[in-house]
Amino acid sequence: MRFLHCSDVHITADYRALPLRRLGWRRWLALPELLAGGRARAYDAAAHTLSAIVQSMPAQGARHLILSGDLTSCALDSEFQGAREALGALAEDRDRCTIIPGNHDVYTPGSVRHRRFERYFGHLLESDLPEHQREGAFPFVRKVAADAAIVGLCSARVPPLPGISRGRIGPAQLDGLAAVVSDGRLAGRALLVVVHHAPLKPEGTAATGPWGLSDGHALCELLRGPRYAVLHGHIHRRFHHPATAERPHLFGAGSSTQAGQEGYWLIDVAAGQVTGGTLQAPPFPEARPRPRAADPAR
Repeated sequence: MRFLHCSDVHITADYRALPLRRLGWRRWLALPELLAGGRARAYDAAAHTLSAIVQSMPAQGARHLILSGDLTSCALDSEFQGAREALGALAEDRDRCTIIPGNHDVYTPGSVRHRRFERYFGHLLESDLPEHQREGAFPFVRKVAADAAIVGLCSARVPPLPGISRGRIGPAQLDGLAAVVSDGRLAGRALLVVVHHAPLKPEGTAATGPWGLSDGHALCELLRGPRYAVLHGHIHRRFHHPATAERPHLFGAGSSTQAGQEGYWLIDVAAGQVTGGTLQAPPFPEARPRPRAADPAR
């Protein structure tokens, strides 16, 4: 079975059209990077690019889309709505689509309190093995084929300050993951474990600092060998660390919609093993950016 793995699509609202008093101080601090720094401009065509990625799946033999977080720029309703529209009917089908939140999808306490991600994508968090859930919906399990299953984790936490985007899975979810790994009902299946933050940097060292995954080593300890793969985003670089006896495959999908850096992974599973990945950076058609709608912010 072939999976398409993308990440960090960052659908971005028109922040110039939003009243500052309703943005909140966290988004105020992000405005220099978004506007003056050019980050918003880099994602003008993000919705178009995401739609093109989805439409490319049949021609590439991909049967399931995995999006490892950061659908939005700052967790606004219009950004979530834009992501949902770009994904189209695929986002309705649990058998063909898996999505987890990234740190930008829980950018403010209000976005978590109002369960903004769940309002648009909560139906994709249902689990085939709910007895292993430990922290809300996580970890959830989806048995997508006779030889493959997907496990969703959440490492995204509301940051104390913008720019401090360290991830943490936590002991409860890791306990649930250990139960998933040892569950005999999943024997013979490759496990694709989806988390937003990266356990390792592109050069292979532990991802530490204010943007790393604090329990990345503990995650990899549970998933040794080619039966397992960790699919993540967060680091806007695309890379693959092959599985060893001490760790799983690790696929970093980069930012799949960033202008000039578009791309994603095609990951193949056969006979209960992750057999490899193919990097794709297709020539997307000329993009016509959609107008970014203003909306109330909390």
